[in-house]
Amino acid sequence: MKNKSSYLIIYMLLGLFAGMLSPIQTSINSELRNAVHSPLVASLVSFSVGTVALILLVLLIEHRRLFKTNPLEKGKRVISKSPWWLWIGGVLGVIFVTANIFLLPMIGAALTVVLALCGQMVIALVIDHFGWFGVPKHSINVQRIFGIIVMVAGIFLIQHF
Repeated sequence: MKNKSSYLIIYMLLGLFAGMLSPIQTSINSELRNAVHSPLVASLVSFSVGTVALILLVLLIEHRRLFKTNPLEKGKRVISKSPWWLWIGGVLGVIFVTANIFLLPMIGAALTVVLALCGQMVIALVIDHFGWFGVPKHSINVQRIFGIIVMVAGIFLIQHF
């Protein structure tokens, strides 16, 4: 049986593919904004359609309701026993998607995406460095900082040329 590292190229390709979906989603949502005349309504429609898709996937693939009860922790609630930040991912998604919908017509797809990507990389390095949210620690080093500098240079080039 292959170990996790032998699938690294597949995981990287999946990440690349998922990243390719972001500018497509942002472009589509920006057109939706034009159709409904509001970035907030466009975001609501996008998340509503996504919610329906996720409900169907959970029902069809996992054949269950949202939360399974753990027989070892009967009587304990998932929500009350979890850290507060576990439940804000949807809000963060709303901010991200709505900001992209708002920005794309003003600064274009390339700059919108590269700014979002640079922001993601900066906070990802901080999360890795401190091991926040249960992520394994990976220290910030010169090479990682250089990577951010190259990204900022890329933003400059995209903005000015």
